[in-house]
Amino acid sequence: MKKLRMILFLFLLISESAYSQKIILEESNLLPHKVYMQIVNLKGEKVVKVIKDSTVKEADEPTFVKIKNTNFRNGIIQVEVLSRLLPKASPTDRGFIGLAFRIDDTNSEFESIYIRPTNGRAEDQVRRNHSIQYFSYPDFKYERLRKENPEKYESYSDMELNEWITLKIEVKGNQAKLFLNKNKYPSLIVNDLKHGADVTGAIGLFVDVGTEGYFRNLKISPSK
Repeated sequence: MKKLRMILFLFLLISESAYSQKIILEESNLLPHKVYMQIVNLKGEKVVKVIKDSTVKEADEPTFVKIKNTNFRNGIIQVEVLSRLLPKASPTDRGFIGLAFRIDDTNSEFESIYIRPTNGRAEDQVRRNHSIQYFSYPDFKYERLRKENPEKYESYSDMELNEWITLKIEVKGNQAKLFLNKNKYPSLIVNDLKHGADVTGAIGLFVDVGTEGYFRNLKISPSK
């Protein structure tokens, strides 16, 4: 029985390593688009620092670091993020940070889920309800989604600035689920990804206005 359990454990370990790929986050593997990017040392660890290009004024734009040689359709994307506010951030900036996925070759279409860490422990319940956001570029940014379908593409979860938060997005066809940290159940479920079920594309490290964003431990586990 012990031998059988060991064989099963090794099989699962090999299977996971075969399908789960840890991405090396170094400059040769990254393509900044409308952002400033650096590899920096944060508390003794090399991580990716990303800040939105200040000339990009609109929200929910293609402001990300694109990962080279990724062609993702379905599967799991997992990354750890840490968000700080820039010194000149406005009172309405929320520490926006997250992931873009299924990015096309021209960066003109993609899906995204990001978080607003300052909202997680706000005293205003409405702000709390806007802690997590889905949008689809270019036609379905947060303002349109919030106006046409209030509450459908946003949700609450506990979070804060200046702490590492694990984002895990499970994508299958038209559906995407966001899990935070070690939560067993998703904090947001999107059942109608706007670009459809059959789109493939790259993965990006996303930030928006007022954010000093850090990323580490990116893993991609594709599936059919």
